[in-house]
Amino acid sequence: MTVFAALVAGFVFGLGLLVSGLANPGKVLGFLDLAGMWDPSLVFVMVGAIVVGMVAFPVAHQRTVSFLGSDMKLHTARHIDRRLVAGSLLFGVGWGIAGFCPGPALVALGTGQLKAVVFCLAMIAGMGVFELLEHRRAARAAATA
Repeated sequence: MTVFAALVAGFVFGLGLLVSGLANPGKVLGFLDLAGMWDPSLVFVMVGAIVVGMVAFPVAHQRTVSFLGSDMKLHTARHIDRRLVAGSLLFGVGWGIAGFCPGPALVALGTGQLKAVVFCLAMIAGMGVFELLEHRRAARAAATA
């Protein structure tokens, strides 16, 4: 049942990305172009997502299990550190250059966009580099402990 629910949720999410235009890098870049021909239409998508989150997260924090019976695994960290800021900046720069972030890129990959293929390959390479660096950092921390 959990796999089916994940499939349905992923389908609805992907459909929402297509309908909203977030899987179209031209539309996203138009939204991010504040100094040029700004396209404000994605503001409504973001406001809708914020409203859903404002309802869903308080409900989720009151629960110990999901609606399907799995343990609730909500992030509890509240501190902002250098790694979070650097990662956020890197994410934003990548989004601004490519017009994709991971979710919409995967949806666009499914539509056969070449730009999405290049982005997804670069994203996978970036995840590999991150894992390599994290492994080295953990090894150094273990060696000094």
